Amino acid sequence: MSGPSTYQPQNSVVAWIERRLPIFGLIHSSFVAYPTPRNLNYWWTFGGILSFMLAVQIVTGVILAMHYTPEATMAFNSVEGIVRDVNYGWLLRNLHASGASMFFIAVYIHMFRGLYYGSYKEPREILWILGVIIYLLMMATGFMGYVLPWGQMSFWGATVITNLFSAIPYFGESIVTLLWGGFSVGNPTLNRFFSLHYLLPFVIAGVVVLHIWALHVAGQNNPAGVEPKTEKDTVPFTPYATIKDAFGMSCFIIFYAWFVFYMPNYLGDADNYIPANPGVTPAHIVPEWYYLPFYAMLRSIPNKLGGVVVMFGAIVILAFLPWLDSARTKSSRYRPLAKQFFWIFVVVCILLGWLGGKPPEGIYVIAGRILTFSYFAYFLIVLPILSRVEKPRPVPNSIADDVLAKTGSLKTPMVSTVIMLAVAGSLFAGSIQNAKAEEHQEAPPSQKWSFAGPFGKYDRGALQRGYKIYKEVCSTCHSMNLMSFRNLADPGGPGFSTAQASAVASEYKVKDGPNDAGEMFDRPGRLADRFPAPFANEQAARASNGGALPPDLSLIAKARSYERGFPRFIFDFFTQFQEQGPNYVDAILQGYVDPPPKDFKLPEGSYYNKYFPGHAIKMPKPLSDDQVTYDDGTPQKLDQYARDVATFLMWTAEPHMEDRKRMGLQVMIFMIIFAGLLYFTKKKVWANAH
Repeated sequence: MSGPSTYQPQNSVVAWIERRLPIFGLIHSSFVAYPTPRNLNYWWTFGGILSFMLAVQIVTGVILAMHYTPEATMAFNSVEGIVRDVNYGWLLRNLHASGASMFFIAVYIHMFRGLYYGSYKEPREILWILGVIIYLLMMATGFMGYVLPWGQMSFWGATVITNLFSAIPYFGESIVTLLWGGFSVGNPTLNRFFSLHYLLPFVIAGVVVLHIWALHVAGQNNPAGVEPKTEKDTVPFTPYATIKDAFGMSCFIIFYAWFVFYMPNYLGDADNYIPANPGVTPAHIVPEWYYLPFYAMLRSIPNKLGGVVVMFGAIVILAFLPWLDSARTKSSRYRPLAKQFFWIFVVVCILLGWLGGKPPEGIYVIAGRILTFSYFAYFLIVLPILSRVEKPRPVPNSIADDVLAKTGSLKTPMVSTVIMLAVAGSLFAGSIQNAKAEEHQEAPPSQKWSFAGPFGKYDRGALQRGYKIYKEVCSTCHSMNLMSFRNLADPGGPGFSTAQASAVASEYKVKDGPNDAGEMFDRPGRLADRFPAPFANEQAARASNGGALPPDLSLIAKARSYERGFPRFIFDFFTQFQEQGPNYVDAILQGYVDPPPKDFKLPEGSYYNKYFPGHAIKMPKPLSDDQVTYDDGTPQKLDQYARDVATFLMWTAEPHMEDRKRMGLQVMIFMIIFAGLLYFTKKKVWANAH
């Protein structure tokens, strides 16, 4: 990959292998002695970060696949079973789910860096095209992976996106039927997507090998955009680039760990904690944040086929960039106009992502069309014209001159990009929340919870009182299918002993069988049993509740959310706020108003609740003062009941939360110390190179 190797092994075993399979020489020439431009900044570290994230996704994905069941009636529960019952399954799931977002964050930085510094120009055209192919494969893999949890947003996202292929003339309907494996999204679709999601990462790994091969043949670009001329222009890849990349990667892992251990649901969608229901369409179908710019382009075009062409064209056009930009100067550091238009292009992409989370109506559609035109204009109009009319600044004669003279600005692009990424993340998060919000809906008041923050823990007393409320009040209508009696005695839970949990289980009657006579029978519950449902089936539940289906409460605290609004959702990232669900449950229980406002027409059989979307709720007011007796002297008031049961339902949704935060603190402390040591090591290693 990097030319003939000069590696001479000293160990006899290594020498024997090297004569027959020169793998060590290949590694030495490619990752040890490989000449690296000495002026590379930290934006080049994201290439190594992407390799690391690909490895993480493959390893965690393979392990998760060992426990996942790709069957429509079991997929949702199998994912929750991984999180709840597999040793450190919650960690694997968080690493994989958050890792997808980290992967795309890194790839977008990598791509924007390539755009800014002209890494697509001769002789690196093939290198760039392979990168575009990797990006396309990543998008396909990410989309198929998003479908696998088989939640509401997964199901309907798959329905909407796959249905786009029907716009293709003549063959569209056949393609859609092939993807679905039938006439609607169902079990065959899930199986196809699972197979492809498992396969494509290995295809990506193969293309990555070609990408690295092409990189080593053409050589790395650098911020100055000039090719190495002498040995003074380069340093060996190891230890210089490796220690620098290791420090940058450790900082990225800290950022990654923040999501894994403290904000696992920040970039997700609450609707995906609701099992897929083909009969109920979400109010706003929003894809993952990394697809939002292209989703905005799709919706801005009134013609379905035109929208599909524009959406895919926005990606394919990247492959033609080496020929659209024919300027001789590579780096935008020395092209003042190109630099300004580049940052305008970044803003356009951010705004497209923001619009992708907005409803496709009114001014949002018009803005989407303007920004879509601006996106394509950058490639088809701006870059070709700038190639002919722009007068660049003088370029350094060599990389060594660039390092010594410190020409250009290394800090400004870095600071600007960090700001842009922060704004992008804020707008994307805000757009998703805004899209899900109901107009004129009063937001639940934010409560103070014992389990909030990095050191938060469940209040054991509140959990036990909340369980009592569930048992005496909620369980008459609501199931809790994902919880077992043994969970009551798990660490981090209500604090029941095994004997107490067993006694609780024995109070329930569980249907079992068949017995030797072939008949079903009732028996006392055991620790391993799930909490029994109050109704035999959905029809019985609806018949007893005026046609409404009481939701399962296992995940209700994560399946309900509401808009926080700007700029709260920005602060939420730093304060680790993810308590919308408990706030919602608490508010619903206290939000009944009787009589309803005079200007509100309440449907028959409904009750007015000021916090429920639409305000008309089928559930009558479940709690009131002095309804449930507390043995510990806690006030028997509605606000206390609501708080206790919300705490209990948060635990049923996040039974491993305390373990997650405890491990997160350990990981963060270790990584911060490790990153500090790497930084000072890097300073010492690079002291002789400047």
